[in-house]
Amino acid sequence: MPELPAVDGVVSAPQVLATARSIAAVQLRSGAVPWFPGGHVDPWDHVESAMALSAAGLVAEAERAYEWLRATQRSDGSWPLQVRDDVVEDAASDTNFCAYPAVGVWHHVTTTGDEGFAERMWPVVRRAIDFVLGLQQARGEVAWARGTGGEVAGEALLAGSASIHHSLVCALALADHLGVAQPDWEVALERLAHALRHHPEAFAAKDRYAMDWYYPVLGGPLRDAAGHDRILRRWADFFVDGLGVRCVDDNPWVTGAETCELVLSLELLGRREQAVEALAAMQHLREEDGSYWTGLVYSDGKRWPVERTTWTGAAVVLAADALSRATPGAAIFHTARPGPPTGARPVDDACGCPARLSELVTD
Repeated sequence: MPELPAVDGVVSAPQVLATARSIAAVQLRSGAVPWFPGGHVDPWDHVESAMALSAAGLVAEAERAYEWLRATQRSDGSWPLQVRDDVVEDAASDTNFCAYPAVGVWHHVTTTGDEGFAERMWPVVRRAIDFVLGLQQARGEVAWARGTGGEVAGEALLAGSASIHHSLVCALALADHLGVAQPDWEVALERLAHALRHHPEAFAAKDRYAMDWYYPVLGGPLRDAAGHDRILRRWADFFVDGLGVRCVDDNPWVTGAETCELVLSLELLGRREQAVEALAAMQHLREEDGSYWTGLVYSDGKRWPVERTTWTGAAVVLAADALSRATPGAAIFHTARPGPPTGARPVDDACGCPARLSELVTD
């Protein structure tokens, strides 16, 4: 068996494998991975679980998850927002959800080296990214959803657009790997990075959510001094020593997935000691079978919601892999961005901001 992720003193390789197996135990025969037994499936959390399966060496289970995506993608490149037992409960399309399979596919390719998988999944990624970019707005942000009647949501979300930024980076890495140029995607990435870094007014105000705090780092636009400043400025608002990250800044509720995403963000900034401490802080959510509770209301010591979610366990596996660099896919959030597209029109014609991606985003 290949090396498994592990972080000394925090989570061992056998524990990581147990967590991955707890995810696989919830997987349906179709390949779908619901939130928990009897729960619904959404594309983003399904992909997160598939990535954890790949990282833990459960390759067959991961490929079943990706085959489910291939089988259920709609003709416009999207997936429904929510499915339960193969029945669509919400047919709307979330752009972040639909973009994220690009991250999972590239992660699986880098983890396994499976060229056949890359070629088989390329049409899925291409259609999904084209769907998402069809909802990109003039400033570069991406509307968060399209309704069942084709209506476009009027607002863009900072965390969602930052995640789409990372998905675009991974989609372009896959395209480059396969030798399929996508210059329009490169221009779209540059415009999105510009909006994320220079135009906060383009996004709905959701400052109370932890995801809006760290996702501009995790998704890629802020990996420089601005990223360090962003994390440090609101550390006291969101991080609870010994427990993890508050999902929102005004409730005494820490959640495991948000804590692990902060771990990934800190690792990207080179703040490894803080990252390890954060991963250790959320281990109180672990159960004996390797699964993880979603969160804890620490003011009264109660688990809430009363569920152990596959995507929380998946976030733990990915955080452990990023810190241990155990697998080739461990650097998925370090995936190199392409240079600015040759001959592209600068994005700063109206606002005077830096025009090139190389000026906007630096490691």
